[in-house]
Amino acid sequence: MGQKLFRKIGKTRIFPFSLRVAFIFSVFMLVSNFATNYINIALHQEALVEQLRLLLVENLKEIYTYAGNQYEIYEIQKDLNQVQTALTNRAKTTFKNAGAIFAMLDANGNVLAAVGADAENVGKETLSLLLENQAKGTEDGFLFFKLGREDYILVYKYHPRWKAFIIRGERLREFYARSNQIFWIVLVLIIVISLLLTWVGLRLLRSVTKYLHVITESILKMTQEQHLDLIDLRGASNDDITFLGAAFNSLSSTVNNLLFIFRKFVNKDIALQAYREKEVRLEGREKELTILFSDIKSFTFITETLGTDIIKLLNLHYDRAIREILHRDGIIGSIIGDALLAVFGVLEGGKNKSYQALQAAYGIQTVARSLREKMQEKKRRLLELKQDFTEEEERLFKAVMLEVGVGIDGGRVFYGNIGSYERMTNTVIGDNVNAASRLEGLTRVYGVPVICSEYVKNDVEFNGYGEEFVFVELDQVQVKGKTQGKRIYWPLLRREMHEETKRDIELFARALQHYYVGEWEEAERLWRGTSLPCVPVFLERIEGKKPPKGWNGIWTMTSK
Repeated sequence: MGQKLFRKIGKTRIFPFSLRVAFIFSVFMLVSNFATNYINIALHQEALVEQLRLLLVENLKEIYTYAGNQYEIYEIQKDLNQVQTALTNRAKTTFKNAGAIFAMLDANGNVLAAVGADAENVGKETLSLLLENQAKGTEDGFLFFKLGREDYILVYKYHPRWKAFIIRGERLREFYARSNQIFWIVLVLIIVISLLLTWVGLRLLRSVTKYLHVITESILKMTQEQHLDLIDLRGASNDDITFLGAAFNSLSSTVNNLLFIFRKFVNKDIALQAYREKEVRLEGREKELTILFSDIKSFTFITETLGTDIIKLLNLHYDRAIREILHRDGIIGSIIGDALLAVFGVLEGGKNKSYQALQAAYGIQTVARSLREKMQEKKRRLLELKQDFTEEEERLFKAVMLEVGVGIDGGRVFYGNIGSYERMTNTVIGDNVNAASRLEGLTRVYGVPVICSEYVKNDVEFNGYGEEFVFVELDQVQVKGKTQGKRIYWPLLRREMHEETKRDIELFARALQHYYVGEWEEAERLWRGTSLPCVPVFLERIEGKKPPKGWNGIWTMTSK
């Protein structure tokens, strides 16, 4: 319970509900019992005072009568000391407490007899009041008197033969001692019993509110993990607390459904930001990211052939292709028809962003190849039923044989939200984004499925992931709109390379160096000995030609 008592969410301290109820109940119970005990003692002491007054009156009567008898003895013997001794001894027989007093003094303040700790002082201090009452015609009565820190109750009577007041009194503190002792004993018993009942009540209350504790713990866990979930209410009783938990589950389910739908339209990082910060702002920042651009080849032909059925084909492809991206911590920048833009490096805690982009690129190629294989299998089964396809059927079959090109580049780009607070979108902007699109376009030129930039190659190799890929340098290209050439690479999965492929890559690399320095004849000779898909474009460039004047090894593209 101690841990729960001091648990904090942010700067707010959380107290268990059952403890709060038990505390409030205990306070009210203690206050009620204390007040009842105090009132009872006060009323009891008032009754005791009345009994004390009657007792003192009886004592005073005895002493008064005895004083009259002693006066007669005094008139005969004229021995005041003997009379004083007799009176004090007689008064002592009526004393019950150490603070009891007896005094007899005349109107001049002369003490005729006295016994008790403060008897003479009390007598002298009260004489003026007694004389004042006598002047008003009252020669006996009782009064409360305070001497120093002590309170006294006194009864008095004027003795006409002695011409003196006889006073008998008791110290209230001593008279109340037993009553006060009982008060404190009862008080301690009240506290002990209250604490015991509080403990029992707390146990019963926690049993009754068991599922309130379950609800609280579940919500606290969800708060810490920043994830909504359902509360386990199995075995809960049919009461308001269970209804509260069921209502929360209903709300949680609704919110999760909304979040599930929300995440289908926005990236994971934006959904997490909205969940944690409760808002999405129009803002962005410069980050170093890797950009993947994927595009379906011959999309115009596919659209013309399939018509509205193109949506089904796209969804069939994107459903698996996007999974490949998300599985590798990528996020979707945009989907525009046949083109898909993905960004890597936004989410923290993953592997190297360029490495994951390359894995996603080959995952997308696997998805497209798998779809083509399924279509080939369906075509084979159909051909078993019929000998040949019509021209229209062949056209349809060709349209569904999707081929995808992927371009990858990286660097410093702007990543964030743009638009307005009425409608905004998450985007990535930068020269490297455009470069990824240009690299994808070059896959059609060089006949390879994936092309990446030198940035991606260096990023992968520098961070220790180069063992999985072989980066084949394809060319130095200056794309349209740029003034400088860039080296481009064809990343190959090392595990899928055969010895023949390795030999072809080695020959291609040697030929490329001759090509760069203008030795086109030697480059052509070497290239003709390879079967790589990128060779035909080079043979077309240099066959029967000589390097142009000022050749620097960079090929300038005239189209995007």
